[in-house]
Amino acid sequence: MADAAVRPETPASDSRTPAGGAPTAAHTAAEAAEARIDIDAVTNLLLGTWADTRREARELIKDTAFWQVNDLTVAEHRERTLTQLHLLADNGGGRRAFPAEYGGGDDNGANLAGFEELVLADPSLQIKSGVQWGLFASAIYQLGTKKHWDKWLRPVMSMELPGAFAMTETGHGSDVAAIGTTATYDPDTEEFVIHTPFRAAWKDYLGNAALHGKAATVFAQLITGGVNYGVHCFFVPIRDDEGAFLPGIGGEDDGPKGGLNGIDNGRLHFDHVRVPRENLLNRYGDVAPDGSYSSPIDSPGRRFFTMLGALVQGRVSLDGAVTTASALALYIAITYGNQRRQFDSGAGTDEVMLLDYGKHQRRLLPLVAQNYAQFFAHDELLRKFDGVFSGRADTPEEREDLETLAAALKPLSTWNALNTIQESREACGGQGFLAENRMTGLRHDLDVYVTFEGDNNVLLQLVGKRLLSDYAKQFKGKDAAALARFAAAQTAGKVFHGAGLRRLGQAVADFGSTARSVELGLRAEQQHEILSGRVEQMVADLAAALRPASKLDTAEAAALFNRHQAELIEAARAHGELLQWEAFSDGVKAVTDPGTRQVLTWLRDLFGLHLIEKNLAWYLINGRLSTQRAAAVSRYIDRLCARLRPHAQDLVDAYGFAPEHVRAPIASGAERVRQEEAREYYRARAAAGDEPISEKALQKGRTLQTK
Repeated sequence: MADAAVRPETPASDSRTPAGGAPTAAHTAAEAAEARIDIDAVTNLLLGTWADTRREARELIKDTAFWQVNDLTVAEHRERTLTQLHLLADNGGGRRAFPAEYGGGDDNGANLAGFEELVLADPSLQIKSGVQWGLFASAIYQLGTKKHWDKWLRPVMSMELPGAFAMTETGHGSDVAAIGTTATYDPDTEEFVIHTPFRAAWKDYLGNAALHGKAATVFAQLITGGVNYGVHCFFVPIRDDEGAFLPGIGGEDDGPKGGLNGIDNGRLHFDHVRVPRENLLNRYGDVAPDGSYSSPIDSPGRRFFTMLGALVQGRVSLDGAVTTASALALYIAITYGNQRRQFDSGAGTDEVMLLDYGKHQRRLLPLVAQNYAQFFAHDELLRKFDGVFSGRADTPEEREDLETLAAALKPLSTWNALNTIQESREACGGQGFLAENRMTGLRHDLDVYVTFEGDNNVLLQLVGKRLLSDYAKQFKGKDAAALARFAAAQTAGKVFHGAGLRRLGQAVADFGSTARSVELGLRAEQQHEILSGRVEQMVADLAAALRPASKLDTAEAAALFNRHQAELIEAARAHGELLQWEAFSDGVKAVTDPGTRQVLTWLRDLFGLHLIEKNLAWYLINGRLSTQRAAAVSRYIDRLCARLRPHAQDLVDAYGFAPEHVRAPIASGAERVRQEEAREYYRARAAAGDEPISEKALQKGRTLQTK
């Protein structure tokens, strides 16, 4: 029986959404009889450069031993996660990034790709493995030298030597340069003395610190000969084989957290703990037996950022992991929305499928578009990471670009994940609140992703500073005449924008239908111009506002910068969104199948217009869009959502998740079975004449008799 209230008698075949909007649109791409995606090909696109590794990791975590269990105590969850980590090590999960000489795979990109997929099993497993191999082992490998690798890499890779990454302190998180822990060299014994001189210098929030870690890579201020040479990293044993703290080392458990309770986060402190001189991980700085310091990098600032940059993989991997977790939430919500029915049309017909409601499309489909953009942008980030860390493209410029790109994308994807999971949860109603359907667990576990590996606002501030630096380079060496011409062009441009006119020809194109208006003026090239123009103007305005800082004293300059900090961070966010849009567009260009390319173009357009709509006030205030064009943006988003509605299930099926990855009853087909059972029940009663008459119908009949 056709859904009379929802669809016409024949499926939609026109390239446009049928008149009447979503309630009359086809439910599936097949019914729409128009362009549809090649699901397998899109899956390959989304899995990216290291698709084979991702499939290998997904196959491994089909084993129930890796799955998160909801009703464990904190202690039980920690023990289960430790067991999982040993199982992962037995399957080579911690080896991909390390040299073949030590049993590794020499493949940095594959290492992160496989690691990111673990979020589908249990985010606690993903992060604990990241602590062991992405932080603890990587500090030894990236900051140490061959003598350190020979001694520690194999036992760390095999989980014989579990460890903690002791950088963050209770009193200093993102401001690593200001940490209080010291490592003072004693030339008489050729040892470093590791010490936390006050409570705020305790190392905090460290995975593996509360229970399981036997050693830690400890970041401390290196002091020798009365000179502080800044933050360096030291290998420090912390527990014996029975799990007891070694002399001079203490700590405590961080206790239950808002999520990720399979990880034994804890605190460490050091009371004049002595370690051999050789325990300094000395790739970027060394101390001779006599206490003299040397480094291949003369600049203290550059040395510090080089050491921290060697550990950028944490930010890269978080960007990928939350993108996959967001995809899981969207898969569950879209699948459920394609099966659950609620409210009839008021005409006594079948209840309407959730995804046929315009608001339901509006709340979920732009998030699918955003998620696709993140997949494409992340693959670009991962390729750049692999190029740098493999040595193929390891230059200072490439490292700086990698760090900036990671700092731009990680904040956006982690913030988006929380929003996406919450919206998906709400879209599933009470079912979404049940732990078995995974939304609440994902939301709790991913909450802290916005904080660790760099607070998001701090990271975006770094990106903003880079944008200002690149902007300033445009004028280096320019003469006064060139600067005057630039200033004149900027002024003319602002007048042009202020009049509501652009090269888009808005004053002309805004007459006529919404469809014609938008399609003439908000295609790919115009979307790019609008998005990039916003970044350019925000950076230029910031540069002008901060220009007086060069003539102010330090305190006044800092105060001036602080007044514009929020604008700087917003410019960096806009820059990150532009990068995602560009990556999505590049991905679409690579598609050869016409139907797939058409649907992904609609999805890319939805993402672009979604970004523009979020910032319509800015575009109007700055004259970048006319009021008519601004109004058309929102209306056209509605049109795109309706156009994409038949493709919604295909788009989330293309994530390539197996039932073992989803593990949410409401996305298993159970809801479809329930709906069919209910509909069959009412059909059978109606056919048998057993259906009672409704009170409304009875009253209506009495009214007619009275008349």
